[in-house]
Amino acid sequence: MITDNQDAITNDGLAENIPIVPASKKPGELPMGDPLASLLGELANAPIGIFDSGYGGLTVMKEIVKALPQYDYVYLGDNARAPYGTRSFDTVYRYTLEAIKWFFNQGCQLVVLACNTASAKALRSIQQNDLPKLAPDRRILGVIRPTTEVIGNFSSSFEVGILATPGTVSSGSYPIEIAKFFPGLKVHQHACAMWVPLVENNEYDKAGADYFVEQDIKQLLEQGENIDTVLLACTHYPLLEKKIRQFLPQGIRLLQQGEIVAVSLVDYLKRHPELVARISTGGSRRFCTTDDVTDFERHAGMFYGQGVKAARVELG
Repeated sequence: MITDNQDAITNDGLAENIPIVPASKKPGELPMGDPLASLLGELANAPIGIFDSGYGGLTVMKEIVKALPQYDYVYLGDNARAPYGTRSFDTVYRYTLEAIKWFFNQGCQLVVLACNTASAKALRSIQQNDLPKLAPDRRILGVIRPTTEVIGNFSSSFEVGILATPGTVSSGSYPIEIAKFFPGLKVHQHACAMWVPLVENNEYDKAGADYFVEQDIKQLLEQGENIDTVLLACTHYPLLEKKIRQFLPQGIRLLQQGEIVAVSLVDYLKRHPELVARISTGGSRRFCTTDDVTDFERHAGMFYGQGVKAARVELG
């Protein structure tokens, strides 16, 4: 369940560059500069924003759209600066804050950080230091909290493994958050430095990926002989599912974040009708990237499950 104390943040103000209704010439139209006109202009285009450093967040977006198809969505992949997993805390924080500001300029009332590294390294800092100044009436959700509050329910041995990027592992976010909900759960982590490059270079289903997947799973399982549940704590990793299952022993449950986050978001919106009222429901989908559009469109279909058309944007 997503709550308002970590992955859900209230923010302040309205988005910049909100479109204003032109000066009224017909009865019933609102004059330029009218506060209500400004509000209506914003609400006419208030999509749910979904952010990732690259393509992986599309696996989360796919599940969210499946569960909540009525809303408008805008996806942003910061592909020009990906991957985030090996970057410093300060760099990930700065990049993520730039993305948040961009989403707010698009009118987004709700932004989902569908990136484990951004959720681990940037979300709390943005919550405490930036959002109170930017837009306290808006929300930002991460992918770590929804996962950590349910992972213990899947384990009979009370011993789980986490496969993630080096950045997510070094942050310690998963053991810290899991301990809040399942204090007795043993958590073992392993950083898979090569998995994101394998996916983004379209090598995830090639024979060359076998060595890295096998070795990383072996190193994780060596940490705990009773591990019965493994979480893919990176939104890129679902594309490696077939390879992972090839080397994961039978009987070990494999968890992916997309469905977990989607279910949690549905529950969250049911409990926050005031936020639902501010999200536009045109059923549109927009896709943006900070890098080459053609390259993004070629790769995005693998993650989203269907072809997309994208636009290039700049951050910072």
